[in-house]
Amino acid sequence: MTAAASPTGTLDTALDHARHLLASDPAMAAQQASEIIRAVGRHPMALLILAASHRVRGQASHALDVLEPLVREHPQWALAHLEHGLALGRAGRGDAAVPALRRALTLKADLPQAWRELGDHLAAMNDADGAAAAYLQHTRYSTRDPELMQAAGALADHRIPEAEALLRARLKRTPTDVAAIRMLAEVAARVGRIDDAEALLARCLELAPDFHAARQNHALVLHRANRPQEALQAIDALLAHDPDNPAYLNLKAVVLCRVGDYEPALALYERVLASYPDQAKIWMSYGHALKTAGHAARAIEAYRRALAREPGFGEVWWSLANLKTFRFSDDDVGVMRAQRARDDLADDHRLHLDFALGKALEDEGEYAPSFAHYRDGNALRRTQLAYSADDTHARTERLKAAHTATFFAGRTGLGCEAPDPIFIVGMPRAGSTLLEQILASHSAVEGTMELPEITSITRDLRAQARADGAETYHDLLADLDGDALRKLGERYLEATRIHRKSGRPFFIDKMPNNFAHTGLIHLMLPNAKIIDARRHPLACCLSGYKQHFARGQGFSYGLEDIGRYYRDYVALMAHYDAALPGRVHRVIYEQLVDDTEAEVRRLLDYCGLPFEDGCLRFFENARPVRTASSEQVRQPIYREGVDHWRHYEPWLEPLKNALGPVLGAYPAVPDSTEDSSIPD
Repeated sequence: MTAAASPTGTLDTALDHARHLLASDPAMAAQQASEIIRAVGRHPMALLILAASHRVRGQASHALDVLEPLVREHPQWALAHLEHGLALGRAGRGDAAVPALRRALTLKADLPQAWRELGDHLAAMNDADGAAAAYLQHTRYSTRDPELMQAAGALADHRIPEAEALLRARLKRTPTDVAAIRMLAEVAARVGRIDDAEALLARCLELAPDFHAARQNHALVLHRANRPQEALQAIDALLAHDPDNPAYLNLKAVVLCRVGDYEPALALYERVLASYPDQAKIWMSYGHALKTAGHAARAIEAYRRALAREPGFGEVWWSLANLKTFRFSDDDVGVMRAQRARDDLADDHRLHLDFALGKALEDEGEYAPSFAHYRDGNALRRTQLAYSADDTHARTERLKAAHTATFFAGRTGLGCEAPDPIFIVGMPRAGSTLLEQILASHSAVEGTMELPEITSITRDLRAQARADGAETYHDLLADLDGDALRKLGERYLEATRIHRKSGRPFFIDKMPNNFAHTGLIHLMLPNAKIIDARRHPLACCLSGYKQHFARGQGFSYGLEDIGRYYRDYVALMAHYDAALPGRVHRVIYEQLVDDTEAEVRRLLDYCGLPFEDGCLRFFENARPVRTASSEQVRQPIYREGVDHWRHYEPWLEPLKNALGPVLGAYPAVPDSTEDSSIPD
């Protein structure tokens, strides 16, 4: 008689033995489970162990052959649904794994492995909020320590101060408790203290290098902190441990897109899509990467696949509209209108549909209903933001007061002397992408993207200023000596190195909002070039109003707000023209369109570069372009777009009033911009 055929106690012993073998010798565990099944028939636990042994040995299809009938026979058994979800995930069927895991957790919430696995799937599916919630539940149920359970519960219920107090008290007594350190890092990340979160997670990994959940958190925090090279190193360490983990693959694709490595990112997205073919969000991300890499037709196909799965996905409709050269069919417009009419449609989908319908009707020449959709989309987006035009104006006035000619003269010769960066600044939708494409077609210049490094530097300076009791980081600049300014310039160059792939001596940073940091750029990189891209105020502001930006640009969702912002921008750049004569080179978009070669020659002269014919054939340049103009700059310049704003002139009176004398003086600058307050 075999051990499996002995009385119940012996059977339990055999099952326990097989269970323990799973970790050390899964093949032997399978053999033991098979012997039990031969002896006593389809014993549920023996079948579960057999399936698990197949899974851990990479035989997911064999595992599913066991599990599919098992979950049908035992629909209320949480562990069977958990193992089913794990096997589906290993078989590359992530879409099916998620409902299996959710079923397991509905039956039994305290399954930390299920929460962890669900979080990985949701992260791969670009459901960041769902993934974060699942990971929190994993933290909550993976400990049996009462204190940590209480802190995890507070975190999961968004009681952040309570969670932080519990964790700090815990770490005061046991400073090397890595679970508590990781949870405190989550607290810091939740409240925006990214640097604190990164330091805590680094300490956590120093104490426990194999703590993979903490390393995943660390990679994500490094990505958010704009440290992509370190993020990629962390992700590669995770993939060395688990090379097919969909969450790791998706995060690596996202970071690679951030640094402009689109082709390997596309390959990763394709791997993820093989496991999640029905996930509209992944098809959308894949479409974004394809668009930026210049694969417009494939991008459209990816967006169409997303919409086939989720026809009310507003951001995907807007992504098609945002190609600018794409034209919607009558059927497309009918679907968008039907989806927008749904009572259950989320605001985010609705506002994206409004922007997309605005573009569709604009292309058909139906300008009144087009503007109505743009107006509604902007109004809805405006309710989600806390932008204040008064605050922007006050910051502009403080800058003008602080950055005088005397201030700059006293700091001549300071900073990092490297001439590598070419900054293109100004208003969004003013032609900066066109200028970048022209310059990037020169053999000595590399185009990158809208780089976030200046924003990262100013964020750190702002934190330092607050710690010193200053009102803004600009107040701090007066106290920085030459060594500090040089280090800021060197930091910028080091942080942007990952974006430079061609070995060319100069590179472009075209973050338009950097115009507000012109003074800082001049101080830390006195030999960098600064180019101000400027466009007719009505054309520029209307184009911004019609554009739903992925992030930032809170001023652009109201005609008065955007008019006042343009006016403040003109006033600030006029101030720098006076304080630093000749430092900034201005390109007027309409002049560039009217006499392209002359303006390109002026631009290259300013940059100290010889003329090259390739700069006039910029539309032949196949480099990746990330901004809304990505498809437009792959075509020659046409004049027809210069006066397109006139179709919407009947509705632009609030914008004209906000612009004031700036409108009439363009392209010159009125004296009144020295006081850019809005008239009564």
